[in-house]
Amino acid sequence: MPIIEITSQDAFEILKTNSNSVLIDTRTFEEINFVGFVDPSSFSNRMIILPWQLYPEMQENPDFAHALEESLKELNLNSQTQLLFICRSGARSRAAAINSLNLGYNNCYNIEHGFEGDLNAGSHRGKVNGWKASHLPWRQK
Repeated sequence: MPIIEITSQDAFEILKTNSNSVLIDTRTFEEINFVGFVDPSSFSNRMIILPWQLYPEMQENPDFAHALEESLKELNLNSQTQLLFICRSGARSRAAAINSLNLGYNNCYNIEHGFEGDLNAGSHRGKVNGWKASHLPWRQK
């Protein structure tokens, strides 16, 4: 089964309407603190922050699989839950979704364009596509 690519808007609708879904933010804690993050209050706070890579070396998180399993248990979710992965632009989240699919999670979705999306003509993110540009709920710490 391949990874399903979905838009930010579609992801938000799934999260609002399906209680057996969860958003997994795969960015580093540093990115989340600096750039902002999805506000999960409109979908019962079903969000897991679980970096796919670790700053500063950006090596793959060796604890990803175990941490995902434990985080799902804490939320009373399981391997049939719709897992919606997001990162800055959609690349790391796709890798995390593929890895999760290979671990036996059958409902893995990648949010295309991620939280900030593609660069605009001025080389800035958050203006062209992605969660922020779609005017979906987010906040800054």
